[in-house]
Amino acid sequence: MNQVYIALGTNIEPREKFLEEGLHRLQDHEEINVMKTSSIYQTAPVGYTKQADFLNMVIEVETTCSPLELLDYCQQIESELGRKRTIRFGPRTLDLDILLYNQENIEMERLTIPHPRMHERAFVLVPLNEIAPHVILPLPDGEKDVTGAVKKLPGKDLKDVEIWTKKESEDG
Repeated sequence: MNQVYIALGTNIEPREKFLEEGLHRLQDHEEINVMKTSSIYQTAPVGYTKQADFLNMVIEVETTCSPLELLDYCQQIESELGRKRTIRFGPRTLDLDILLYNQENIEMERLTIPHPRMHERAFVLVPLNEIAPHVILPLPDGEKDVTGAVKKLPGKDLKDVEIWTKKESEDG
């Protein structure tokens, strides 16, 4: 069984519905088991800033899918939910990014794991820190756990990430 972390993001309405639908479709796959979900965070856009704020979250899954099988399935979900890739870092109905796949380093034409920019992105690290603070990330300046990576982020980036919907208690 492979341990994988996936980031979900959307900034086209209905944003919460797109997150829910993406999560349900991942859960519906017979080879994917969603183990943990972070709270949902509202975040300012990065890169292309003339667009609406995003809703972001991170999930942990266990899967028997290979990295490319998982990528194909994530891209299928994005496509089925109307994702159009017209502007780099632009608006999207749903974005599913594989952040980590076990502790593997994978470099392929279509897929790089760990996600190459995750250590720079508060909208990824803050929700990841909520569900997996001790996972080790290979960073350009050496390995750090997620909490350590969050501490390295500029304060201005962290203020652009605010809790939108706290996850429901797992105790019921």
